[in-house]
Amino acid sequence: MADSRTKLGVSSSRWLSALLACALLLVSPLALALGQVKAVRFWPAAESTRLTLETDIPVTFQSMTLKDPMRLVIDLQGFATGGALDQLAARVGADNPLISRVRVAQFKPDVARVVLDLRQPVASKLFVVPPAGEYGHRMVLDLMPESAAEAAPAGDSQALMETPATPPPRSPARNPARNDGGFDRLVTIAIDAGHGGEDPGARGPSGLIEKDVTLAIARRLKALIESEPGVRAYLVRDDDYFIPLQERTAKARRARADLFVSIHADAFIKPDAAGSSVFVLSENGASSAAARWLAKRENDADLVGGVRIDNRDAHLARTLLDLSQTATINDSVKLAGHVLGELSQLNRLHKPAVEQAGFAVLKSPDIPSILVETAFITNPVEERKLADPAHQEQVARAILAGLKRYLSENPALARPAKVVSATPAVRSVGSL
Repeated sequence: MADSRTKLGVSSSRWLSALLACALLLVSPLALALGQVKAVRFWPAAESTRLTLETDIPVTFQSMTLKDPMRLVIDLQGFATGGALDQLAARVGADNPLISRVRVAQFKPDVARVVLDLRQPVASKLFVVPPAGEYGHRMVLDLMPESAAEAAPAGDSQALMETPATPPPRSPARNPARNDGGFDRLVTIAIDAGHGGEDPGARGPSGLIEKDVTLAIARRLKALIESEPGVRAYLVRDDDYFIPLQERTAKARRARADLFVSIHADAFIKPDAAGSSVFVLSENGASSAAARWLAKRENDADLVGGVRIDNRDAHLARTLLDLSQTATINDSVKLAGHVLGELSQLNRLHKPAVEQAGFAVLKSPDIPSILVETAFITNPVEERKLADPAHQEQVARAILAGLKRYLSENPALARPAKVVSATPAVRSVGSL
């Protein structure tokens, strides 16, 4: 009898253990098929901080801001801790002006909680973006000091809607009586280093990244411009971080820029494509199939970098802007011609004329704007040149020479000026 009871007890114990194991299995992350964070990317900058979590499934989240102490809490629904998410705390440097530390924990069996301890009040944007380029599903968090957010425009489209239909003259009036080569007021040139942060741009066959090349040339161009009398340079992007295309033009306008130069390194599916190009905005279509392809690739930077597109007024704002850009495009064509002419003395040209396409970054209604494709980073020979600091300096000097020619021959940027014969012809605009 005792043996039977003992056996029954052992059997019951084994049955209970098996039942408990099954129960634990049912609530385990594997059984629940919880999502995982595949990669964590952190982009601190002076103006803002961006945190990106790349995941294997679409992200559903809830967030809240707490005080005393200041914290931002993000709950990832249907996610487990571990892996890349546990590395997040180590990515926040001790010198970060907004975040003092990050904590990660499994708040519930199916909820991973991320807590950011804040150093100061912040304004935050938290949103998800679908897979694009080399990236999968992502949750993006943008932080900026609350004081800076209050000083900035209420929104990109709102700032654009407030643009006057007939913008006030912004051009530098040259005074013939002066002999120092300067202007009656300080001329501001906005330099936009293409791509950045989450958006690397194109990659060369040896691994050179476009965002690094553009920033290097932009910094050199800034130094050269500021050595000239009467002009100053404003870097739209001064470090490795992502800026949406529309915000790039908005930043230039807030800096009251007179000219806008966006610097890029071209790419194509064939490695033998080569040469420099200069583009301006087209209202009617691209000037070639290659220009149309390139514009789409550059405009897709917002998808790669991660932008929340939820403003219903955005298309209306762009439409209103398009109506006021004809005069500015004419000035842009003249500026582009001078820069292209200077680049032709340094490198072969991909096309012998200024090209036009619908680049979103060039849609400023009152600032002559050009996009310079310095060379093809996907061409092995040109990639080596783009990686050479000496060549980067030469490119910057060529762009500066074109800017100076334009400024010297156009004392009022808002008024048409005679185009010199040395300026390359403008390719006729085709239709999409």
